[in-house]
Amino acid sequence: MPEMLLEMEQEDVDVPSRRVLITGATGLLGRAVFKEFNENNWNAVGCGYRRAQPRFEQINLLDSIAVHDIIHDFQPHVIVHCAAERRPDIVESQPDAASQLNVAASANLAKEAAGVGAFLIYISTDYVFDGTSPPYKETDVPNPLNLYGKTKLEGEKAVLENNEETAVLRIPVLYGEVERLEESAVTVMFDKVQFSNKSANMDHWQQRFPTNVKDVAAVCRQLAEKRMLDPSIKGTFHWSGNEQMTKYEMACAIADAFNLPSSHLRPITDSPVVGALRPKNAQLDCSKLEMLGIGQRTPFRAGIRESLWPFLVDKRWRQTVFH
Repeated sequence: MPEMLLEMEQEDVDVPSRRVLITGATGLLGRAVFKEFNENNWNAVGCGYRRAQPRFEQINLLDSIAVHDIIHDFQPHVIVHCAAERRPDIVESQPDAASQLNVAASANLAKEAAGVGAFLIYISTDYVFDGTSPPYKETDVPNPLNLYGKTKLEGEKAVLENNEETAVLRIPVLYGEVERLEESAVTVMFDKVQFSNKSANMDHWQQRFPTNVKDVAAVCRQLAEKRMLDPSIKGTFHWSGNEQMTKYEMACAIADAFNLPSSHLRPITDSPVVGALRPKNAQLDCSKLEMLGIGQRTPFRAGIRESLWPFLVDKRWRQTVFH
């Protein structure tokens, strides 16, 4: 009898009934998305590739059988597709591999999502626009300048063709709680900011809108929850931070957040001549999501301080600020 009671008690352990599958769950955005759903009464399963185990399922998204199996076994209500090759210069140097992941794998995922009636959120980018006439609404005509933007735009078209019940979520440059500074184009600047004995050239041409991955994760969850109540939630959406900054201005704000000097940082106002072309200002108009009551924005200085303080070289500062 006691054994039976024990079994019954164990069955009462509440597994949330809403299921979400997150691709790219080992990446900067994917980790935040997994955490957001997991902490808000969703049964979340994350999949990754190189860094997956032991926390997440190891799935090669180019393996269509493995993708089919996990989706059919888990039967998610929602799939958030964060996995992508998102580094523009890598896309230019490895175009075939990037296209496989950003386009072909996304198309297959959309097809499999349709097969189980799952709502797919495909993460896209502000780089689908050329940056000449911001701010951009969802209805504005894309014109990507680099191959990364082109592959993500092709991915958008592929998912929408294969599954009408899809949301495309375009977002700009991301930062957050990184495992390594190189994980984000924003946090990677921290060493240049900290080592003030050496002057550093910083881009002061491209206008960016640094966006915290926690905020994007909250938007994904809010979108998913709204969709569970309202099947008309689909199509293209934009989300972005609302503080406009060049990399030079971000670096100065980072220095300011940690009371570090910034006089060694040098603004470079010419458009960059090396690497993939970048749009000058691809600001996203987020009013469509805002009208739905969806959104969350962390002020940049607060978000960057939280993200970067573990990488602070001067430990004394840590003690004075956080204790």
